[in-house]
Amino acid sequence: MTVAATRNRIGKAFHRQAGQYDQHAVVQKRVVQHLERLIQAHLEISPKRLLDIGCGTGNLLALLQKRFPLSRLHGLDLAFNMALSSSNKIGSDALIVNGDAEQLPYRDSSFELVVSASTLQWIGDLDACLKECFRVLVPGGLFCAAFFGGNTLWELQESYRQALGNCALSDGRLRRLQHFKKLEEVHAALLATDFEQAVVASETEMEYHPDVSHLLRSIKGVGAATAAVNDSGGGLGWRGFLHNMQRIYSSRFQDDGKIPATYEVFYIIARRPQSPLGSNDPFFQERKSSSLK
Repeated sequence: MTVAATRNRIGKAFHRQAGQYDQHAVVQKRVVQHLERLIQAHLEISPKRLLDIGCGTGNLLALLQKRFPLSRLHGLDLAFNMALSSSNKIGSDALIVNGDAEQLPYRDSSFELVVSASTLQWIGDLDACLKECFRVLVPGGLFCAAFFGGNTLWELQESYRQALGNCALSDGRLRRLQHFKKLEEVHAALLATDFEQAVVASETEMEYHPDVSHLLRSIKGVGAATAAVNDSGGGLGWRGFLHNMQRIYSSRFQDDGKIPATYEVFYIIARRPQSPLGSNDPFFQERKSSSLK
């Protein structure tokens, strides 16, 4: 599948589920709250203009609207219904557009603050996205992002692979799993930009579900089903495969009547240099999650 086709598929999935997103986005809401605290701790002055990339249903923008009531809010989302939900939630205080994070439709040096929550894991070219974020920031502007990393849903993906190994089906569609980026990949992408004072940290968030079917419904409810684990099989063979995967998940990981789902969350805090003479090599400092709280 081409990059454009993948981006279109993800956009359509989130577009379809915009009305159910807030009902299922438990971890995503915790990430938004933590990111908002980090923004408050690292922002030196109230921004005149700020941009939320992948604004979804507007949960982060709503917090920033309260935090910075005089700021001009902008939001962007690949899924039209997500952008519409944000616009309805925030009202006339924000300008929301349906657009692509890898090709931001804004002029250079447009924002004092660029943020993103639970979005960059779906970006095909993280290098391009980070360079776009750098471009639209003013000198001295702050970039704050949180997104899911390599160990996200590892229980589900291990169960999927084990079921695939036991599967007689040869359908190649079953072999597609979402690749969540590793910490080293995030470091490399940031090194390709001119950000300075960059900090990358990793946290773990946990969800617990009564069974695997409930977990899969939750993933589908936020629009991530076609991106996290391919669900486009169909037929008796696919249903047998899915039943086997659920059995493996429960037998390996169920405890006290619940099955766990792990989410690794990367947090990035980075600043555009005040002048072109700023360092071209970001200084990375990996910290434990407690150091960012």
